[in-house]
Amino acid sequence: MTTKKATIKDVAREAKVSIASVSRVLNGLGGVTAETQDAVRKAAARLHYVPDNAARSLITGRTHTIGAVLPDLYGEFFSELIRGIDLAARARGLHLLVSSSHDGVDDAAAAVRTMRGRVDGMIILSEFVDGAFLEQNVPADLPVVLLDSPVDNPRYPAINMDNIAGAQAMVKHLLDAGHGSVAFVTGPAGNYDAQEREKGYRAAMARFAPKAPLTIVAGDFTEESGYRAGRELLAQATRPRAVFAANDMMAVGCLYAFKEAGVRVPQDIALAGFDDILIARYVTPSLSTVSVNIADLGKSALLLLTELMEGKGRLDGPHTRTLRCDVVARESCGAPQTNVATKHPPALV
Repeated sequence: MTTKKATIKDVAREAKVSIASVSRVLNGLGGVTAETQDAVRKAAARLHYVPDNAARSLITGRTHTIGAVLPDLYGEFFSELIRGIDLAARARGLHLLVSSSHDGVDDAAAAVRTMRGRVDGMIILSEFVDGAFLEQNVPADLPVVLLDSPVDNPRYPAINMDNIAGAQAMVKHLLDAGHGSVAFVTGPAGNYDAQEREKGYRAAMARFAPKAPLTIVAGDFTEESGYRAGRELLAQATRPRAVFAANDMMAVGCLYAFKEAGVRVPQDIALAGFDDILIARYVTPSLSTVSVNIADLGKSALLLLTELMEGKGRLDGPHTRTLRCDVVARESCGAPQTNVATKHPPALV
């Protein structure tokens, strides 16, 4: 035996109000009395009424869902980023649809195309996304916010971390702490954040230690690549006095390689990372790093996207906004523990 699904007409009849009043209550539009709201909600509960979101979308043209396309869903950085987006979305009555795009440009295009018609706006963080990609895969009327992207287009506003200033500040901090040579572990080839952080490393070394050698070892933002980089650095005839990894996960991998070899941190080699993920506080020694409020990055992207979704069109002011980064000195760098600001304005959010 099947039970007939309750409709909005059934709720209106049960509550003894108009269909329009039921719609206003269930959609949170206001304009009805408290007594009417109470009657509608109680009637809907008695009838086990569930709104038909597909039908509502056809009528309103809105899905009340936003999409997030990310390069990966693994690791603390992405879990914090998703948490920031989701908390801000739920506070505004929006749902979050997440997809990863780690297998190349075709995979990224498929992830974006899959979301078309299902979301009211999209947040995209992907190394494969450029202006041509967006023109080919994103509908002209779909609001989009980019994260950590070199795309410079008013149609696609972006929020970027100040990777160059953050990296420069960390290298200067390590040099000021008395570490005469600083090696750098890079991120994935083609990754925008990795490229910007390497630029910051190179610029700081040229300015503050022009006679010191540049030592750059390949990594890919994983713990395993950090471990391999650590072993490679230890095998060099002249070991660096400090190692700066382009993210915290690689720094943790380096730390394990150093401990395994009996190398003390920071007494023998100082160590620092980038991102300030949660585990950075709890490894031994605690990890010095460049702090980015990752959840705030997600929240800022969601707030910017909702401005576009609410019909404000192109935003006033710069279409690329920059999130401040700060050096957090902990035990691994061998310097007094403190925060060192990178001396540039915070993001406009």
